[in-house]
Amino acid sequence: MKSIAVFCAASENIAPGYFEAAAEVGAMLGRLGATLVYGGARFGLMEATARAAKQAGARIVGVVPDILVERGRVSMLLDEQVNCRNLSERKDIMLERSDILVALPGGVGTLDEIFHVMAAATIGYHTKRVVLYNVNGFWDSLVATLDEMLQAGFIRGEFERYFSVANGVAELEGLLK
Repeated sequence: MKSIAVFCAASENIAPGYFEAAAEVGAMLGRLGATLVYGGARFGLMEATARAAKQAGARIVGVVPDILVERGRVSMLLDEQVNCRNLSERKDIMLERSDILVALPGGVGTLDEIFHVMAAATIGYHTKRVVLYNVNGFWDSLVATLDEMLQAGFIRGEFERYFSVANGVAELEGLLK
């Protein structure tokens, strides 16, 4: 099965429904026999996704920047820990180690990861896609902004090839197969 990278929040201060959605995604990855590639932190949606994936039988790869190691914030669920210097290197490793990427709700780090993947795809570095897991319409405004940019000519080519939107776990699973 595929290696699937998941970008998401490491924050603990978010609504419980997002944790439930992250756990559903993790369980689905395990059910599919996928390998989860993620940021390796032991907090927030990252840990919720990894815990559920591990319990469902997925292999867990954490791509861990030095600062997480130094601060003792690395998950104990990892089957493989890939150390890296910084967030830029982490994005590149996650992209290299995955077949497809999924973005759960997150903050500026998640946005950075999404745009890193899509920008690299638009200029031909790879043909991988990001699936925005649209929990409670979380990504609606981003999708609208991207559409405005496309309509105004700021995005060229077939930009919609580089991302998809899934509004439920069944729809997400269909996009990952």
